[in-house]
Amino acid sequence: MKLSFKEHFPLKTYNTFGVEAFAKEYVEVHSEEALAQLFTEYRAMTQQPMLVLGGGSNILFTTDFDGLVIRIAIPGIRHSLSQNTVTVTAGAGVVWNELVWYCVDREFAGIENLALIPGTVGAAPIQNIGAYGVEQKDVFVNCRVFDTHRGEFSTFDKEACRFSYRESYFKREAKGRYIITEVTFQLSLTPSINTSYGTISAELAKRGIAKPTIKDIATVVSAIRTEKLPDPSTIGNSGSFFKNPIVPVSYLEQLQSTFPDKDFVFYPVGTDHVKLAAGWLIEQCGWKGKRIGDAGTWKNQALVLVNHKDASGSAIYDLSQRIINDVKAQFGITLEREVNIL
Repeated sequence: MKLSFKEHFPLKTYNTFGVEAFAKEYVEVHSEEALAQLFTEYRAMTQQPMLVLGGGSNILFTTDFDGLVIRIAIPGIRHSLSQNTVTVTAGAGVVWNELVWYCVDREFAGIENLALIPGTVGAAPIQNIGAYGVEQKDVFVNCRVFDTHRGEFSTFDKEACRFSYRESYFKREAKGRYIITEVTFQLSLTPSINTSYGTISAELAKRGIAKPTIKDIATVVSAIRTEKLPDPSTIGNSGSFFKNPIVPVSYLEQLQSTFPDKDFVFYPVGTDHVKLAAGWLIEQCGWKGKRIGDAGTWKNQALVLVNHKDASGSAIYDLSQRIINDVKAQFGITLEREVNIL
């Protein structure tokens, strides 16, 4: 098969921030065979940097990429049933939300709380995506990967992926080494409805739904996300820009004592730690809906940084640093970016 390389390729429509950036070279890969061919033939001819791109929903380009951008566009979803469980495997190029609704429409339960998260299936294990009390690791079975160092395919199970909050082996120790080609999840035919986040319960009550189905949950989660988060096709963004910081319970108690007039938003993590709402912390520092040039924070959710029109990646990055500095100065907490910076 012949791979189609393009030079000085514009990436503006391939990142959800919609920032202007160019790749020295660009190629799309639609199969494992094409990926293997790419590294057998192309890698032998050059040592220039390579960047693997999925939906471009978790990346901020602050400069052009002086190398080859590989867009993984491997399609396909398949499933198999076994008593009360169902195994679902999706190509890395499948849009995540399409997988969610593929499962919801067939009453395969387990990822309905993750509806409308931007990006592709291949990025899900890397980020260990999560929302509203659910993480993809909860249903993850394994993923098939290509080792760019050895030029061979292998399978990683859950333990090998070393998942933690918005983290994985692929994002830390093995960053840039492996390319995920497909992911397998185990879902259930007997739903265990998760309404642990109050916003879900409130929205269900508002709609008069007392006994929600997984379709109700996916619909409500989509509505909540649509209200809180801007549509990237309308205004550039990557969803949540910062991780929610996890701190010891003792530190939360210290903050509550220091700021008795503030109602801190937090969620328990085990018995000794809590997860603080980064958006709330940012809002307390006066950043919600604030704009500097074309870079800003979203009017409905301070956790989301946006490109109002023609902001550069550097301008958005500089804004994020100012926010980090302010939260650190006021609360003694250093926010960590969830988005990959290039």
